[in-house]
Amino acid sequence: MLDPVETLRALIAIPSVNPMGRQIEGPQLYESRLTDYLQARFEQTGLAWQRQPVAPGRDNILARLDGAPATHAGGELLLWEVHQDTVPVDGMTIDPFRPELRDGRIYGRGACDVKGGMAAMLCALDRLARARPVPRPTIVLACTVNEEFGFSGASALGDLWSPAANSILPRRPDAAIVAEPTGLDVVVAHMGCVRWRCHALGHAAHSCQPERGTNAIYRMGHVVCALEAYQRCVIPSLPAHPRCGSPSVSVGTIIGGTSVNTVPDRATIEIDRRLTPDEDPDQAYQALQAYLANRAVGEGQLQHDPPLTARGLSDRHNGALASRLLAVARRQYPPCRPVGVRFGTDAAVLADAGLPTVVFGPGSIDEAHTADEWLDLDQLHTATNIYYELACGNR
Repeated sequence: MLDPVETLRALIAIPSVNPMGRQIEGPQLYESRLTDYLQARFEQTGLAWQRQPVAPGRDNILARLDGAPATHAGGELLLWEVHQDTVPVDGMTIDPFRPELRDGRIYGRGACDVKGGMAAMLCALDRLARARPVPRPTIVLACTVNEEFGFSGASALGDLWSPAANSILPRRPDAAIVAEPTGLDVVVAHMGCVRWRCHALGHAAHSCQPERGTNAIYRMGHVVCALEAYQRCVIPSLPAHPRCGSPSVSVGTIIGGTSVNTVPDRATIEIDRRLTPDEDPDQAYQALQAYLANRAVGEGQLQHDPPLTARGLSDRHNGALASRLLAVARRQYPPCRPVGVRFGTDAAVLADAGLPTVVFGPGSIDEAHTADEWLDLDQLHTATNIYYELACGNR
């Protein structure tokens, strides 16, 4: 039987870094090595599996454990979903791919987000394959790519349950559980986001004659100040969500200019607008564009790239699934509660495709993406047991 700690150590040791849109190369990038490992693991367990190409060298991989009763006889089909990629390792103070056990924790990139959740699901599925409890649902474990920068892996899953698909998914899943670091709480709602690049345009000139040019960085300075004012003055007037709180806006990056002695003709920022679960991404994008045009630098002096959008996870359609998971989880971890969170996950994509979906897993979001990322081993074991008990039909 698979051991959760040893499984997590193996997962951490396999780099699966998402470049996050940067034009960089290196052996640590992308998920292919981890996908190969998972394929070998599924073959060893005797599970049906399938790879789904999403982008060159980036495949979702799915494995199925048939239930009792089977899906064609009215049995339930549960989708377990977890992403393969991690954020980059820049600035880490530990060796990111040499897992270290210390003081009841395991350290390494992805330990918390989200290879700990992946290890728990893998070990629970292996235990189910050995024990074959009856009744049990059919479980399809989907390990997806590119969650950290676009959710494209989760978005591709819907193609596999279309009627024309040649897939190991026998039909549309009845519900989905997404592994993320939730501290063993059940996340029933989370924020969405709309992100895009905004460009301020100017006119280049020699810095000895700045009056002959138009400084794009100065223009962008007005934009940044307008966005700060939007967060301070407009955001508080927008509807908040009872579990997730208010929306927000922030600027994450800024670049501009080519040399110190040239008046820059272009400056670029990246804007992150967090959405409440029921907000419309397109409306939020258009409203902020209009605000900037009126208050920052004027019409025609800004360019907005098409946005990357992700809806939030609403708690309107997952109540029955959440109650079921809560009942099981509280026997292993009594403080478990239904919560809303401000970060986003693949769950919103699956919910938008019509699946009742919740988020659950070991670890705290406070440790995700950090310089010394770690996971509490007690939570790893507890999550493994909860996934297993849920699939045993225990409620």
